[in-house]
Order: sequence, then structure tokens, then C-alpha cells
Amino acid sequence: MIDDTTVRVTTGVSGLDAIAAGGLPEGRLYLLRGAAGTGKTTLAMQFLLDGVRRGESVLYVSLSQTEEELRQMAASHGWSLDGVVVQSLATGELLSDPAQQTIFQTADLRLDRTRDAINGRIAEIAPHRVVYDSLLEIRLLAADRLRFRREILGFKSFLSDQRITALLVDTEHGSVDPAEDQLENIAHGLIQLDKRLPEYGTAQRRLELKKLRGSAIQDGWHDMSIRRGVGVEVYPRVAPGLQPDEEIGEAPVTCGVAGLDAMLGGGLEGGTTAIVIGQSGTGKSTMASLYARAALERGENVALFLFEERVETFFRRSEGLGIELRGHHAQGRLQLRDFNPSEVSPGEFSQIVVQTVGRHDVGLVVIDSLTGYLAALPEKRRAVTQIQTLLKYLARRSVLTLLVVAQHGLLGRDAESDLDVSYLGDSVILLRMHEWRTAIRRTVAIVKKRHGIHDLGVRELVIGPGDVRVEPMVAEAGTPPVDGGPQVGLGDGRA
Repeated sequence: MIDDTTVRVTTGVSGLDAIAAGGLPEGRLYLLRGAAGTGKTTLAMQFLLDGVRRGESVLYVSLSQTEEELRQMAASHGWSLDGVVVQSLATGELLSDPAQQTIFQTADLRLDRTRDAINGRIAEIAPHRVVYDSLLEIRLLAADRLRFRREILGFKSFLSDQRITALLVDTEHGSVDPAEDQLENIAHGLIQLDKRLPEYGTAQRRLELKKLRGSAIQDGWHDMSIRRGVGVEVYPRVAPGLQPDEEIGEAPVTCGVAGLDAMLGGGLEGGTTAIVIGQSGTGKSTMASLYARAALERGENVALFLFEERVETFFRRSEGLGIELRGHHAQGRLQLRDFNPSEVSPGEFSQIVVQTVGRHDVGLVVIDSLTGYLAALPEKRRAVTQIQTLLKYLARRSVLTLLVVAQHGLLGRDAESDLDVSYLGDSVILLRMHEWRTAIRRTVAIVKKRHGIHDLGVRELVIGPGDVRVEPMVAEAGTPPVDGGPQVGLGDGRA
């Protein structure tokens, strides 16, 4: 059993270390498994290079690639394998006596020579960490399951006696083989890599720490990516329960437009989620800009994540309405990121939001738009689940989150969308646009607010240069303006 005093070995992948509660317990044997192209060799290199940075001796045993091939692979990431001892047994290096080289070697002879060469090199350099790449060659040499199992058990015992932390790389096989289950039982831990190709866009990669004997882990799949110069990056799923629940302030969060704040019963609440939903051109992004400016003017920090427009476009649109945000961005109080939706996984996006909020003490998060983000993902429902988890995390930090959601169509009454995300919001601000006589009018209504009272009236939303306001509706010529709608609260069943 592993306790809190167990020395842990970091893997060189911070996200994986977080999933493993700080790293892999020292002096044990771990299995790294995945199909071709999932990132096994890259992660194995990061594991050893992390040891080099810590002043440890490390050994890379390669049975399938030459040392030159490994160094070229490292160079493609901008890395150097200086400090990593490479023992390549992929090109006939097992036979030191040229007279003995023959294609008629028995499997037993080749397996014995492989074992002796590896064990001899380990005894020579006394490494702290070893990567063994890959088990496929040993499986082929062993020829049968029992011999393969005995070979791995012997290697495990040899490493354990010397307190070496080892990563055994194995290629995933399509067929179910009882030997695979034996290997999982022998290893102290199993890291599983997976790669899927959507119809369009980049490969979707994920990692599962399937097993870590005697240690609490964050199990299940976690999104990952492979980036040049960085290597494997793992994005642990957001766990709201691990975040202390902060007390929500009593002061309402206002947007600076008196009519809208009044419709919301004084404003929104920190630690809640507000959905701003409407068709194209109804003023959804303008609403987000208003809340961002008001928060910044109150001295709060703000983060905006854009999926449908560039940062410069966002600034120019806001400035056209008299909403100046560039200065706050230059001061570092407004964090702005724009994304190509097809290039960022749900897990990566969640981690970017969490890290941004933590580093900059953000009080308001705007996601503009959730629709643009989900439209580029093949598994929308899984992404919505991760967004819901992220929102719970932000709520526990007392952060107000604005989700911008686009509806179908330009004009008309069609309010359907691909996915119903209304349940994500504590408040819902509905924006509409319709033809009235010879003009197009924008309207705003509060259709949901879990906390406190709100107005059910429909108001006109006026957006012009340097002017955003909410006014009473005038239904027909000659009729008086509608001054107010009914007020509803928590107990009437309509909120």
C-alpha cells in the first residue's frame, strides 16, 4: 500500500502528474500502452528528460528504433537527448562476435542475448529511470505466453531490487489476448493512450491512467494533445468538488444599463451562470461587452474567450458602441483569447479557463459563443457535459459566467438549437429581432432567474453609436408605452 510518504517520480507531463496525485511511486514498473501514433515514444522521452533535468541517470532501451531515429524524433520537438543513455538493440547490436551472426539463431538465443545486453547496461550505468521500448519485440521472441510472462516477471524483479522506475512501452493489439491481462496485473500502473480521427479537423487524443496500484487517482479519460516543443500535454478533467466553495457576495452584478439591471431585479449574482441567447444581430456580443466594461470599472478582472471573431474585431465592434476595452487589456486586467474551435478539445479549453481564472483572479468569464464552439466538435453532448462541470467549478469560485448562445435563423420565431443548453443557466436573457412597420426592432426579455425576482416584460433594446439602452415597448401607433411587466420570484413556479 502506498502512503503519503511514498517518494513519487514526476513524469515530465504536469497534467499526468496531477492525475496521479503528484507522480508515479518510485522504484516500480509501469506500462505505457497505445496504438501507433498515439504519442507513446514522445511521452517516454519526456519521462527521461525530466529525470535528466533533475540530475538523474536515465536509460532508453530501444528494440524497434535506432539511436539516430530517436534523436531525430527528439529534434522534431526541439529537444536534445544529451544526458539520455540510449541502448539500441534494433540493428543486430546483440551479437558482439561477427562470426556468430547468422539468420539461423534460435528464439531462445536471441531472447537470452537481449536480456543480457539490457541487464548489463543497467548494471553499468545504474539508472534511476528506464524506458523499455517496446514489449512487442520481446513478445515475438518469447513465442509463447508463459515464456513472455516469466521474462517480464524476471525483469520486474531485477528493476525492483535496484529501485529503478521503469516505463514499459507496448503497442495496443486489436485482438483480446489473455496475455494482455497478465501484463496489466504484473505492472504497478497502466497509462493508456488513445487517438481518434474525426471526419474533419485534427486528431482527438486522450489519456487514461487505468491503474496505479495502492494510490488514489483521477480515473477516466482526459483530453491530451501533442505540441512541438512541448510534447504531450494532458488536461485533467475539472473536478469542482476539489475547489473550496467561496461565499457569494450580496451585491448584484450590474451591466451599467439601468433598464436591463432593473429587469433583472437589480442585476445578476456572482457564482452563477447567465445565458445570453438570441438570433444573429440581436446584440448578444454587445451584452457581453457591457458586462465586461462594468466589471472592469468596478475593479474586477475579466476573461473573454472568443470562438466566432478575432480579438481585433471584438475591440473594433465594442469601440463602435463607445465601449473602450483596449486599455484594460493593455493593463492585463482583461484577458482575451480567440480560438479555432476545431483545434481545441473540451478538456484543453476547460484547463485554459481554469488556469486563466486562477492566475488573474478573474471575477467575470465570458464564452462567446458556446454555439460556435460546439458546432466544430464531433461529440457535442460530451462537450456540453464538460462545460457543465466547468461552470460548477467557476460557481464555487464565485465567478459570474456569461454564455453566449446563438439561435437558428436571422429573423422569425424559430428558437430551436442543436442542443438544449438552457438548463446550464441560472439566468436566461432572451434577445429577439423582428420587423415592425418599416424598421427592425430588437427586444430583450428575462425568461429565467433562479435567484431573486425578475421582470417578465418585453422591452426594446436600442443599440447605436455610443448608446445602448432599454426602453418600454410601443406596440401600435397611438397606444401608450408598456411601463412594466409582472414581477416573479422564487416561489411562484415561473422562475
